[in-house]
Amino acid sequence: MLIRLLRTFGRPYVRPLLLVFVLTCIQVAGQLWLPSLNADIIDKGVLTGDTAYIWRTGGEMLLVTVLQAAITIVAVFYGSRIAMAFGRDVRQALFHQVTGFSAQDVARFGAPSLITRITNDVSQVQILVLMSCTLLLAAPVTIIGGVVMALREDPPLTLILVVAVPVLLVAIGSVIARMIPQFQVMQVRIDRINEILREQITGMRVVRAFVREPEETERFGAANADLTETSLITGRLMAFMFPTVMLVVNTASVAAVWIGADRIEAGVMPIGSLVAFISYLILVLMSVMMATWVAFLTPRAAVSAERIEEILDAASSIAARPGARTELTGETTVEFRDVEFRYPGAELAVLDGITFSARAGETVAIIGSTGSGKTTLCNLVPRLYDVTRGQVLVNGVDVRDVDPETLWAHIGLVPQKPYLFSGTVGTNLRHADPTATDDDCWWALGIAQAAEFVAAMPSGLAAPIAQGGSNVSGGQRQRLAIARALVRRPSVYLFDDSFSALDLATDARLRGALAPVTADAVTLIVAQRVSTIRHADRILVLEDGEQVGLGTHDELLDACPTYAEIVESQLTREEAR
Repeated sequence: MLIRLLRTFGRPYVRPLLLVFVLTCIQVAGQLWLPSLNADIIDKGVLTGDTAYIWRTGGEMLLVTVLQAAITIVAVFYGSRIAMAFGRDVRQALFHQVTGFSAQDVARFGAPSLITRITNDVSQVQILVLMSCTLLLAAPVTIIGGVVMALREDPPLTLILVVAVPVLLVAIGSVIARMIPQFQVMQVRIDRINEILREQITGMRVVRAFVREPEETERFGAANADLTETSLITGRLMAFMFPTVMLVVNTASVAAVWIGADRIEAGVMPIGSLVAFISYLILVLMSVMMATWVAFLTPRAAVSAERIEEILDAASSIAARPGARTELTGETTVEFRDVEFRYPGAELAVLDGITFSARAGETVAIIGSTGSGKTTLCNLVPRLYDVTRGQVLVNGVDVRDVDPETLWAHIGLVPQKPYLFSGTVGTNLRHADPTATDDDCWWALGIAQAAEFVAAMPSGLAAPIAQGGSNVSGGQRQRLAIARALVRRPSVYLFDDSFSALDLATDARLRGALAPVTADAVTLIVAQRVSTIRHADRILVLEDGEQVGLGTHDELLDACPTYAEIVESQLTREEAR
């Protein structure tokens, strides 16, 4: 999965990567030349007393060092840009994929896991790319070049490398093999931490209201302890790795000095060659250590890459069929034909046998007890979920045969839990239509009975809105969400229990103002209050996911016991008639 991800998103950066590789080769060549020059200074300058040669060769070493440093800076600069661009592209692809998911897809992965994959998992792969561009590219070139230069200095002594490098690789490989399963567990436990944090921050008021702080603290502490335990295991393994590397490096250096001293005494090896050989030995083994460092990052990046690919490979359940329509023409209608819906793996259907239709200018209200499937029915129109049997049609076309973007452009949805984004009142309203003018926004606010409180804010449309709309009341949040739907001027309005936080007077004014606006549109209203829906053209009554009544208010009072029971629980007999 890691190779596949790198190949897919690294393809646009092949040329910059080749440039980095060339610069790295030049930098390594300079690095390998320096010990040879140092050996010449010892053998031809120091031992012979040739001061001029020492100064001349020392100047060459200084020049090589300056050029090497400059080239290294340029290589690291471009390598970093490649890594950052790679991470940006992966995050963008993940974000695009997730925003195309249906509610069912999001529930399957879980919001905390999706957040972790887009942030933490991408960062792990991005760090690997960065280290590869800045360290790993230089390692094999240094190892090969170092071995060649060591052979030039003294071939028999190079046998030390033949022993040291395999020992180092075996020791490191055994550690990495034990780290891979720990990294897999670590990412899952990070998901769990994010899930608990998200629940506790979002539900802070509930926690405090029921005095659950000790229990929630204990729950977070348990998840935190699990993550800490896994982190400590990987940390101990990593702590074992680097002493092992240094043990091999130092042992090899001691062996080189010991054996080299005997060869110098025998007169078969110059002193300068021994110094150069030790430099090459350290360069080769340190390059193996750098490759080891990248190898240490690889298991965790591989786990993260697998999680990223799982999202990228996931087919959205709301994908358009081949040849999907990109236009919806003709008279606006919404029709349900013997619709059934059940969640994946559920034994019982949430909705079963739902059949009704609505034309432009008509309002169909949906009412029923809690859990009867009202919100689910509303979510089937914009394809937040797909039916498991039957059809949902908009303008006579099955919604599964319409491009999702085209379908959503015709629908104005006000969800049961109205959500506002951080920004301003204006930016939230323009989520529905980025081209909307200030006049359009004030018109929508007026219809939604929100113009008065927005005008009272210090900056009007520029007034700040906190994430989730936490700085406005529930009623204000609902009215702003209604105004946002109105700005789009859609042909289908879906109000999912969108008037529950309004007082009766505001509710009545808002419904009165909506009437002329929705005269040419289909309106579906999910509501709990009979007073909100009693004047609808038709009322659909649900009970346990089944359609038990469809008609006007007066018709249902006489023909539908379920509806009559709901009305009697809210209105007196005189008010009901």
